[in-house]
Amino acid sequence: MESTASRWFRRVIWLGILANLALAVPTLLATERTMAWSGLPPATPLLWPRFAALLLILLSLFYVPAAIDTTRYRAVAWLAVLGRLAGVVFFLIFQAPEYRMLGYFDLLFFVPELALLLTL
Repeated sequence: MESTASRWFRRVIWLGILANLALAVPTLLATERTMAWSGLPPATPLLWPRFAALLLILLSLFYVPAAIDTTRYRAVAWLAVLGRLAGVVFFLIFQAPEYRMLGYFDLLFFVPELALLLTL
């Protein structure tokens, strides 16, 4: 029988996947408009934010096994949580203040994912 923590962990992972896609797909398809709307500085060439969006989509796909079956794919679940932590560290510590919102975005998912995974 599935635990409540496992069920909520999977829900948070799915929500994170959807949030990543909501951020990445518009960035991939309408790069300049999305960056202007979000308040990020313009980038030249646009290849780099588009490539980052593509990588975020691919990264999100790697979270799917943990979102489907956390018990079976426990290692993937831990990698998903560590991936969020990497985003937090990268954007909050190593990037200019203009990019901090991306770190807070990952932090929003990292905290509950870690708390729930530690209870499994």
